[in-house]
Amino acid sequence: MRLLLPLVAALYLLPAAAQDTIGNCRIRPGTQCLSANLRNANLAKTDLSRAAFTRSNLSGAQLTEARLDRSNLQQVNLQNANLTQASLERADLRGANLRGAALAKANFSAADLKGATLSEADMNGATLNGANLWGARMQSTKLAGANLERADLRAADLRGANLAGADLRGARFEKANLDGANLTGAKLEKAEFRHANIAGCIGCPKQ
Repeated sequence: MRLLLPLVAALYLLPAAAQDTIGNCRIRPGTQCLSANLRNANLAKTDLSRAAFTRSNLSGAQLTEARLDRSNLQQVNLQNANLTQASLERADLRGANLRGAALAKANFSAADLKGATLSEADMNGATLNGANLWGARMQSTKLAGANLERADLRAADLRGANLAGADLRGARFEKANLDGANLTGAKLEKAEFRHANIAGCIGCPKQ
């Protein structure tokens, strides 16, 4: 019995990424885990490609270097989650809440973030080329050095966002709110700013 106790304790302390299931969710590529409570779960480096977590709670979850390519994360709560260097290529994040999330150097290439909340998130150095950010809430979001080439930011709220040194070539900012945003040193070739609010914007092209 004494020998079993340390073994049981060690298994209990295993990170969630090493477990087969969390609650009712099987942790594997293509899993279907809707409206689940995965708050503060440890899913670092886990392959969850093509998984579905629609309307689930992943707030505070550890997802560093996780693979979520083509996953369905519609209306998921990822507030304050850590997705540093995670891959979310072509993921569906429409209406997701990523407020305050750590997203530095994450890959959101061609991801759908329409109407998502990214306010105060750290997206420094993230890849968002071709991403759909139409109507996204991005107040005070950190996007220094991020790649937003050909990204759709129409009607996005970017008040106070830091896009210094970002690649914004071919990005669309029509009707976006860039009041107080910082675009110092950003690449702006063929970027579109028609009807955007650039009051107080540093580095925005003159209209």
